Amino acid sequence: MSYRKRSAVVMGAVALTLLLGACAGQAAGAEQAAGRAVPSGGGLDRFYGQKPVFKPCDPKLPPGVPAVEAECARLKVPLDYRNPKGRQAELALLRVPARGKDPIGSLVLNPGGPGFPGTEHAALTAAVWAKSPITERFDLVGFDPRGVGASTPALDCYTDAERDLGAKISSIPAGLDDWTERETRRLLEQCAKRSGGEQVLAHVGTRDVARDMDVLRQALGDAKLSFAGTSYGTRLGAVYAEMFPKKVRALVLDGAMDPLAGTHERRIQQATGMQAAFERMAASCADKQKQDCPLGTDPKRATRAFQQLARPLVDKPARTSDGRGLTFEQAVEGVTAAMYLEAMWPTAIAGMAELKAGKGDTLLKLRDGYHGRTADGGYPDSLEATMTINCLDEERHTPKQETAMTRAWFKAAPFTDHGRPIKEARDGCEQWPVKPTLGYPYATNIKGLTDTLTVSVTGDAITPHEGGINLAKALGGSLLTVEGEQHGALLAGNACVNETVAAYLIDLKSPAEEARCKL
Repeated sequence: MSYRKRSAVVMGAVALTLLLGACAGQAAGAEQAAGRAVPSGGGLDRFYGQKPVFKPCDPKLPPGVPAVEAECARLKVPLDYRNPKGRQAELALLRVPARGKDPIGSLVLNPGGPGFPGTEHAALTAAVWAKSPITERFDLVGFDPRGVGASTPALDCYTDAERDLGAKISSIPAGLDDWTERETRRLLEQCAKRSGGEQVLAHVGTRDVARDMDVLRQALGDAKLSFAGTSYGTRLGAVYAEMFPKKVRALVLDGAMDPLAGTHERRIQQATGMQAAFERMAASCADKQKQDCPLGTDPKRATRAFQQLARPLVDKPARTSDGRGLTFEQAVEGVTAAMYLEAMWPTAIAGMAELKAGKGDTLLKLRDGYHGRTADGGYPDSLEATMTINCLDEERHTPKQETAMTRAWFKAAPFTDHGRPIKEARDGCEQWPVKPTLGYPYATNIKGLTDTLTVSVTGDAITPHEGGINLAKALGGSLLTVEGEQHGALLAGNACVNETVAAYLIDLKSPAEEARCKL
């Protein structure tokens, strides 16, 4: 899939792929120590000495979003930091210059995923923050992480046709179309062939990207990094803090991934949060629509009501106007997509009511937004990049471990359960050429780190509030608790959140202990 076919990622979906298992990998102690070692010396001087040449560019923004004046450049980094004279990667950069005459420096942004382009995110953030003191005092800078978006080489595993036919990008839901050992071997071969070889697949983990971000910091002329990351971006920011603690000026970490929970534990935390959000969505439906609610009037029975609507799709997809049909997996993905923002709940409810009548158009549209599918059937590579990056960040499961985790997932989030027996689930990364490189837990016991700001929404289904509390504690930093029902709060347009974040970024003023905002 060419980059020209990749659609812009709107903020309502910047972290939808966390459902697909953005969980950290556990490496052995010696390997973890080696992974954290940061090489220095003359081998990297040519990368740290770069001066990117920014030229005016026209970023793609969602309809209705005002244009911003942006400039773009490229940055070279070593594919393997242990071999800086070897093969290189090239990162796409986008900068929106500060509006004021006295800028503090750059604010580097990451939208999450992993696998979403930071360039588009920076342009969108600049538009949303058009009147914020943050854009007056900072250049907003986004970069497409190695393997992502317009950076090269780019991760790519499937054709658009394969994606439309349901190409697997996660082991969940298991029990319907599980990977076989042969298929996981083919997945590796296909990803390697389409992405530039196994060497590329071995060097796209979060620790590689954190090193790239330090090269970027230097190239932008900043002595220390100011960073704002959402969702997976909180992992990237935390790992940067662990690797380069004395190079941190300010970190805003919004919608936090838990640095303490391993793959199994974090996925079940997430499944529990999603089930709770589904039940709150059902309660809202019952309260507002009464007898017309497709999930019934008793929220305690909503899961069963949804299962009765969705499970028949396993054997016979619901009809859709484009003839593609709506499968069980797609129906669950459509409902899950609505959990990122409370304002999207009515759309999901309408889709379930439509499904009750045998039609699947609304839920399929939500699912397509989840995957970034365009009207002409094109798919961005974002979810494929997510899967590939997570092969280096996740724990590598045996079939027994993967099967146990999937069963635990369905127990924690029964609205996603298709009702079929799970014989054996497999980790799609089981054939990967290298072991995971992130290591767990991460970002703990960091010495010399300045205060950080974690922003956590109480009703966040995708990155539950518990993870935000744990991240703030692990970093020894500040926590801003935000009451609400959505994933992340930085772009919510909330005055309380905006003022707190601006005071921290501009003046390095931390919020009071137990500070709270309400969406």
